[in-house]
Amino acid sequence: MEFFSGIKYNIQGVVFAFANPKLLWLGLLRFAIILMLALFFSGLVFFWHEAILAMIWEMPEKGMLIYVWHLASWVLSLLLAAVAVVAAYLVAQVFFCVYIMDYMSRLTEKIVLGREISYAQSSWLSFFVYLVLQEIPRAVIPLIITLAVMVMGLFTPLGPVVLVLSTITAGVFLAWDNTDLVPARKMMPFGQRIGFLRQTLWFHVGFGLLFLIPWVNIVMLSFAPVGATLYHIQKKT
Repeated sequence: MEFFSGIKYNIQGVVFAFANPKLLWLGLLRFAIILMLALFFSGLVFFWHEAILAMIWEMPEKGMLIYVWHLASWVLSLLLAAVAVVAAYLVAQVFFCVYIMDYMSRLTEKIVLGREISYAQSSWLSFFVYLVLQEIPRAVIPLIITLAVMVMGLFTPLGPVVLVLSTITAGVFLAWDNTDLVPARKMMPFGQRIGFLRQTLWFHVGFGLLFLIPWVNIVMLSFAPVGATLYHIQKKT
C-alpha cells in the first residue's frame, strides 16, 4: 500500500543519509537551522498558549470537564508545537535550505546511480532564484493556507476535526516539497507536477505522517530530500 510505502521511504532516507557522511553533514546543517528557528517560534507559541486556549475554551470551575479541559490543553500544545516547527521550516526553506535540499537530492542520485545527472540550467544565481521561486507555489502558499484553516478551525464547532485534517494536509504538502525536487529540476510543468501529487496522494500522506510528530519531525524534515529522491530513483528501476 502506498501509505506504508511513504513511511518506509521517509525512514529509509534517514538511514541512507546516516550511512553517507556528506549527506549526513548536509542534513545536520539543515537540522541546526530548523532547530534554532523552531526553538524561537516555539517560545513565541507557548508564550501565547494560555491566551489561545482561553479564546477557545475557558477553564471550567469544577466537574469532569476540568479533566477534559486539561486534555484539550495538552492536545493544543502538541498542535501548536507542530505549527511552530512548520513555521520554522518555511522560513528556513526560503532563506537558507532550498539549495541544500536540491544539493542533497543531486548527491543522492550520484551515490545511488554512480554518476551525476545533468540538467539544463544557467548560472548558479539564476538557478538559486529558480529554486526559491519553486518554494512559493510548492510549499509556502499551501502551508500558509493550511495553517490559516487550522487557526480558523479553532473557532468553529468542528474545530478538532478541522485541526486534524489541516495537520494531515500540511504533512502532505511538506512531503510534496521534497518529492517535487526531482521533477522541478527536470523543469517539468507545474500542472504535471500537481498531477503527480494527486496520483500519489496516499504515498504523500504516509511520507508526511512523520512530519506531524513534534521534534521528531525536525530530524525527518532535515533528511527528507534523500528519501524522496530514493523514491524517484527506485520507481524508475
